[in-house]
Amino acid sequence: MLVPGITYSHEHIALDLSAVKKTDDTKLDCIEETIQEFHDLYAKGVRNVLEVSNRGMGRDIKAIQRVSQETGIQIICSTGYYKEPFFPPEVTELSEEELTRIMVEEIEVGIEGTKIKAGIIGEIGSSLNRFEETELKVFRAAGAAQKITHKPLITHTSLATLALEQIAMFREMDIDLDKIIISHVDLSGDVGYIEEILKTGVNVAFDTIGKTNYQPDELRVDMLKTLCEGGYSHKILLSLDITRKSNMKHQGGIGYAYLVDTFLPRLREAGISEMHIQNMTQKNIIRILEEA
Repeated sequence: MLVPGITYSHEHIALDLSAVKKTDDTKLDCIEETIQEFHDLYAKGVRNVLEVSNRGMGRDIKAIQRVSQETGIQIICSTGYYKEPFFPPEVTELSEEELTRIMVEEIEVGIEGTKIKAGIIGEIGSSLNRFEETELKVFRAAGAAQKITHKPLITHTSLATLALEQIAMFREMDIDLDKIIISHVDLSGDVGYIEEILKTGVNVAFDTIGKTNYQPDELRVDMLKTLCEGGYSHKILLSLDITRKSNMKHQGGIGYAYLVDTFLPRLREAGISEMHIQNMTQKNIIRILEEA
């Protein structure tokens, strides 16, 4: 059950991709600074955060729990496996059925020996313009876990590629597409492509907001305005996908509050109504998280 208020749909709080990325910047372990930023988020109406770090991504469940307890923001944790080359050895070593069983256990029993249960499956990903065999294995295992638990499933698309191919897999597995969130679609820069994705019945996330090295936020605003005017605001979610220390305020980055401080005002200036903004930041995720 979500707490009434704004929900960030795709974030990381405790993350470590540094072994692969070869930079300490991708080791999010600055918990004190995160707590400070989350206090600020709470004051600005943010009440829930979907934390999509999973097995093999340096997920630190106790650190996540501490941030939630000290700030009052509810953090929905995730289960699953990310993408190549970030998979832990168990993805290769175990069968699809065993991977499914691990995900279901983290949802129904708890994560890493705690009583904290995963409320979402994700983020599970495909590589740029292709699926690796291990990624296909994870998608099948995650799809099976979704059908057992009915939890939302959040995918990662590398630079927005293969979204339609991901959806085709879920259709083959007969998964309720309203329980699927396709992430990073804003990185496509192509509103027509995003409309094509939305017409399938899935939800999409504009969740790299503020990462202007990929796309200017002006383009994100323009695409959202077009999609809202087209009647799609009930299928769109918003977030920032903080993944680096340099993204955070104490290191001169945009900080977690950028969405509420900077981006939402830009949407209003562009003429996007409060109804659409509430759909994208509050109402849609409630529907998606509802138990089937």
